[in-house]
Amino acid sequence: MGTERLFRGSVLLATVVLALAGCDDAAPEPPPPPTPVAVMTLVPARVDLTEDLPGRVAALRVAEIRPQVSGIVQQRLFEEGTEIQAGTPLFQINPAPFKADAAMAAAALQRAEAALAQAQVQTRRLEPLAQAEAISRQTYDDAVSQRDQAAADVAQARATLARRQLDLKFATVDAPISGRIDQALVTEGALVSPTDASPMARIQQVDQVYVDVRQPAASLDAVRDALASRQADRNAGLPVTVLRSGGAPYGASGRILFSGISVDAGTGDVLLRVLVDNARRDLLPGMFVRARVPRASYDDALMVPQQAVARVGGKPLVWVIDEGDAVHAQPVELGELIEHRYRIRAGLKAGQRIVVEGSERLSEGAVVTPHDWQPADRAAR
Repeated sequence: MGTERLFRGSVLLATVVLALAGCDDAAPEPPPPPTPVAVMTLVPARVDLTEDLPGRVAALRVAEIRPQVSGIVQQRLFEEGTEIQAGTPLFQINPAPFKADAAMAAAALQRAEAALAQAQVQTRRLEPLAQAEAISRQTYDDAVSQRDQAAADVAQARATLARRQLDLKFATVDAPISGRIDQALVTEGALVSPTDASPMARIQQVDQVYVDVRQPAASLDAVRDALASRQADRNAGLPVTVLRSGGAPYGASGRILFSGISVDAGTGDVLLRVLVDNARRDLLPGMFVRARVPRASYDDALMVPQQAVARVGGKPLVWVIDEGDAVHAQPVELGELIEHRYRIRAGLKAGQRIVVEGSERLSEGAVVTPHDWQPADRAAR
């Protein structure tokens, strides 16, 4: 029994020794394969940075229709809500009193002209008598004075007639500007006067409209820089896109008028006035819209996807691939984030290859297997 136990122990010891000897003779493990990563090549491109701001539409011009004479409205001569041209008759005030006044003024002018003709004849008759001293000088001077007074009466009568004719013309109330007219605020039979508090109607020019947007005064420098970066005519203004509530653009183009910039003393916001062409009349005064205002423009911007930027100790870096497919971490300075892409201010240059996906398994100097990165929207297509 003891001999059998001793034999089994010897066999076990020999097995362990042979196993250890086999381990010493085994080959080393192969290195891990290169890490597959998705890469992209940096290509400079033009980038326009914009900001969507709320705004309110205002008419280019607003004219309140008011009478210049007092009288009873006989007729409304327009259809409410239509486009009218400047000079279009809008209201007819009873012209009968003004016709009578004009006729009286014309009669007064005729009477003054007759008196002037008589005074002129009398002066011509007395002139040779005065020269021959057949009449006194006082008599001749009185005739000359009556002639001059008669001439003044004629001038006054003509001015009175012109005023009465003008009042008769004002009995027809015309449109001072072209535009869209609102509903009439007076009806036939109403007594109107130039001193009335409310107008008869309003006309708003809407073929072009203003869109007034507000933004902090600190952003005004960025808008000015955007204008300077375009190397364009500064008087033309910056192009602005007007958006619907859902984000779709209106079929109208606009530009910022720098002459219309003012700062609200209460809020400190800058009021930007945008002039918008409104040929289709989609924009109406009082509407709330959104205006896409340029903030900056870069001709040769380097844009990298947001997932390509890693942070170590709070500092951003990007993995750059060398010619031998080895990677190294490159610190970068980030700019604006535009549609999930960072603009690189410093640290990278055009033509470099960077890692977009797969960077979580990388280390400095590691060799990778690169393949082209496909954006999500392109991969879905």
